[in-house]
Amino acid sequence: MIVYPNAKINLGLNIVGKRPDGYHDIETAFYPIPLQDALEVTDAPSFRFRLAGTPLDCPAGDNLVIKVLKMVEQEVKLPELDIFLYKHIPSGAGLGGGSADAAFMLQLLNERFELGYSKDEMKRRLASLGADCAFFVENRPMLATGIGDQLIPIDLSLKGWTLVLVKPDISVSTRDAYANVTPRTPETPLADILRMPVEQWQGRLCNDFEESVFSRHPEIAAIRDMLLDLGATYAAMSGSGSAVFGLFRQPLEALDETFAGMFVRQRELEV
Repeated sequence: MIVYPNAKINLGLNIVGKRPDGYHDIETAFYPIPLQDALEVTDAPSFRFRLAGTPLDCPAGDNLVIKVLKMVEQEVKLPELDIFLYKHIPSGAGLGGGSADAAFMLQLLNERFELGYSKDEMKRRLASLGADCAFFVENRPMLATGIGDQLIPIDLSLKGWTLVLVKPDISVSTRDAYANVTPRTPETPLADILRMPVEQWQGRLCNDFEESVFSRHPEIAAIRDMLLDLGATYAAMSGSGSAVFGLFRQPLEALDETFAGMFVRQRELEV
């Protein structure tokens, strides 16, 4: 059985407060994009986990796909499995690749072995693995609050827009990104800004991580500015970075030359 975990971008990200448990309350919109990993699980004589594609900087046992498997195996006897994960979504990018892999793994196991988990049950189980994991169970535009785990569907479509995604050879630690921001209440609620035309987003729909991340990594800020210079209607960093995206009315040419040596993808949005 094979599934294709997709990435997400953040449309705006307000850090509105710090909680007693050390986490932060945020306000953001998660939006699915057509950049995908591939995850295949088949029965096998003995367990095997294979990883290919974009390298990851964690041991295999720390991969969220394996953590999901171990979580399920605490309650259910599963056969020996051969798991193959092809990574296409870059890590350390603010695109939710690991969270997507975890959510799709749990949904795959749920269907393959008829575990009977509801969507709400899967979200609850995934909560311990990452605040944005639950989003990928719904996998539709969502307003996220709390630590990113409180989800409300939003009526937002960017279908037909061209997304240009650029990730330099830099990984930004989410922990470090949070350590350098000051929580604040936004002047305008995020949901109100998202109801405006995309042409009115720049300067209003903001990512609170950008100030601290851009000061430490000016090359990421330069990518955002370059996308705007190329004609992006809106451009911003996704999540805590380091990926930056731009929304364009028309596809661009010669992107690989423009952003030489970087991860660059151009996709027409489908949602």
